[in-house]
Amino acid sequence: MDDNHLELVHLLRKVTVEFGLRQAEFAAANGMHPTDVRALICLLDAARAAEPATAGLLGARLGLNSAGTTAVIDRLERLGHVTRTRDSGDRRRVLLSVTPQAARLGQDTFGPAIETLAETSAAFTPTEREAVRHFLTTAYAAFGGV
Repeated sequence: MDDNHLELVHLLRKVTVEFGLRQAEFAAANGMHPTDVRALICLLDAARAAEPATAGLLGARLGLNSAGTTAVIDRLERLGHVTRTRDSGDRRRVLLSVTPQAARLGQDTFGPAIETLAETSAAFTPTEREAVRHFLTTAYAAFGGV
């Protein structure tokens, strides 16, 4: 495959590396492990999708075993970034949620970049947005995302 066909792949790699670096800096500045930041992102994504966020869901999304998932949740709860509450519909199930404090912290750090991307995509035509969506969805699936 020639470089013209790989240009978008290389750009995506650059973006993911840069985002990973910003995540690591954010984690270090806030007394977290990089996995903790990924956990917060997973929990925020679940909330946005109206999915019940449980330890099982979080562990599956992060590729962690039960002990690793519990350690992440415990750290985030100690830092005041996550709360555990019993599911009112099933008292055996514990739901996880990101605290407003943690959401603000993330917004303060990543908000400007997210706003720039949102403004840029707002200028796309529906066809252009669909092309980007298709590429990113395919990239996500190619790396094992569901």
